[in-house]
Amino acid sequence: MEEQQNCIVDGDCIEGLQALRANSVDLVFADPPFNTGYQYDVYDDKLAAAAYKDWSKDWVAAVHRVLTATGTFWLAIGDEYAADLKLLSQDVGFHVRSWVIWYYTFGVNCSRKFTRSHTHLLYMVKDPVSFTFREQAPENRVPSARQLVYNDKRANPRGRLPDDTWIIPPANYVGQPIEESDGGLAAPSDDQQTWTLRPQDLSARFQDQEDTWYFPRVAGTFKERAGFHGCQMPEQLLARIIRCCSDEGQLVLDPFSGSATTLAVAKKLGRNYLGFEISPDYVRFGCERLASIRVGDPLDGSPEPLISAPSTTRSQTKRTKKRAAATDNASPPLDAACLDRQTAKRQRDLTYYGVREAFRRTHEGYSVDRVVIDPDLNLQFQDSCNNLGHAGDLRTWNILLFRLRKRGDLVDFPTTVRTSLSWNDCDAFLFASEIALQQLLDESAESLDEVLCDPLCAATFDDLAARLAPGYSSLQYRWAALKLRKQAAVARTRGSVLSAPKRLGRPHPLDEIDWQGVPAKPGMYRLSDSQARTYYVGETLNLHNRLTSQFAADTARRQWRELTEGTLRLETRLTQTCPGDMLAWQSCLMRRYETSLNYRDLRASL
Repeated sequence: MEEQQNCIVDGDCIEGLQALRANSVDLVFADPPFNTGYQYDVYDDKLAAAAYKDWSKDWVAAVHRVLTATGTFWLAIGDEYAADLKLLSQDVGFHVRSWVIWYYTFGVNCSRKFTRSHTHLLYMVKDPVSFTFREQAPENRVPSARQLVYNDKRANPRGRLPDDTWIIPPANYVGQPIEESDGGLAAPSDDQQTWTLRPQDLSARFQDQEDTWYFPRVAGTFKERAGFHGCQMPEQLLARIIRCCSDEGQLVLDPFSGSATTLAVAKKLGRNYLGFEISPDYVRFGCERLASIRVGDPLDGSPEPLISAPSTTRSQTKRTKKRAAATDNASPPLDAACLDRQTAKRQRDLTYYGVREAFRRTHEGYSVDRVVIDPDLNLQFQDSCNNLGHAGDLRTWNILLFRLRKRGDLVDFPTTVRTSLSWNDCDAFLFASEIALQQLLDESAESLDEVLCDPLCAATFDDLAARLAPGYSSLQYRWAALKLRKQAAVARTRGSVLSAPKRLGRPHPLDEIDWQGVPAKPGMYRLSDSQARTYYVGETLNLHNRLTSQFAADTARRQWRELTEGTLRLETRLTQTCPGDMLAWQSCLMRRYETSLNYRDLRASL
């Protein structure tokens, strides 16, 4: 349910899951209490074994109900109940695809047994045949040893999927030892990978007191390997799961939100998210964390898997110098600048996706133009973009929406509700939209799109237009400006054919004109001063309506005096203008007279 997306619900997860619509969630990641006696702020993690398993079966069954037919369930669990929860999940109806081991160094120290240095990650689906697994997506693949060590032509150029034993450092951890080419140890750099090309290169990570052991298979040049694990849920681990098992825009749910890491990663990766949490403090903390995140922001911790890897020490390979050089030249390491560019591109792509989704939710059958220039629709569009958590502001999102249309990425959202504003409808205030637009173009704006996309600039445009022709809506002023721009090219070509008369008629001072005597017929007019400086030329379907609206009232003439100098004079001439020919004569007059207030793009070429 859309009203239950992109938030943390304060309450018990079983009740919350039961309130959701069945088959509405695409991916669930759960890191429940392990029943080890840890005292949370509002929950004592110490139940009798039977009670813990009964409770676990209840919430797992609730997860199964809300997952879509192709949905995926990941469960993080400790040693004590890993086997039990696997079996009860299967009883509920889940099918286990992988039992992943997350290995980490600096695990929980144990006095009379091996140091705990892993967490179990059970990967399960509802349907063993039909499920989401994005194995071909480049961001979900890592390079193989055949690619970067052995220069083997049989290597798949797209890389391979990661192993089911993961080594991902704890989030924000500093000083974890890594193997250097000279055998020494050093703190990891920011570009440390989330995978290892060859586990034997990291043999120093695995200590004999740890409880994750690695025994290699005997095959070719392979040496001993070891498994991997971590001590807290880092963003990179969750990113691997979310990227592989969900698509952008799908819903990711965490029944035990905690510090909201699952939700934070889902938001960064362009997914919708939903969490449940019984601690009010954790809800508040999680909401604050989510509010500071934008879709596409970089993930914390080591970077995503990339088709690049550090060199292996010479003692661990038997490559010839020629083969080594070929390999090194073929795949240079990715530096920080390259990683930044890739992250920035990813954020741009996700933002485009989110703007498209926000338009889908709010356009109500209207065109892109209508959504941008209609204040009510644009506010709904802004709220949707904010709800989806995208970087930028309304000006940015409006601009991206126009770009999406230009790229043809909105063709599957046809305009079914037309916005109708005829030339007759806007004739009385068309001049106000034109002058307001040109004033902004003269001052700072580069185009009409910039005026309309920037809410502050658009509000200024409305104010300028309303001063000259009060009583109309923002939508009317803005739509008239769109009509001007759209008609400009046609008006210029038609205006180049016309021949402007030397004089339109006898000039009359504005204060002396009998406005009631102005004919209600099509015509053109020129506003100038006693020095013959031309300020504005216009064309209208009804001279009487246009000129009385533009000049008859004392307040209107005062506005014009602020825009001009000297005594203003008006001359008019009747035409045979019909709606289909609007602005052709105006374009022609702009070619003859150098005006200061007309929209420049209407000027016919010589």
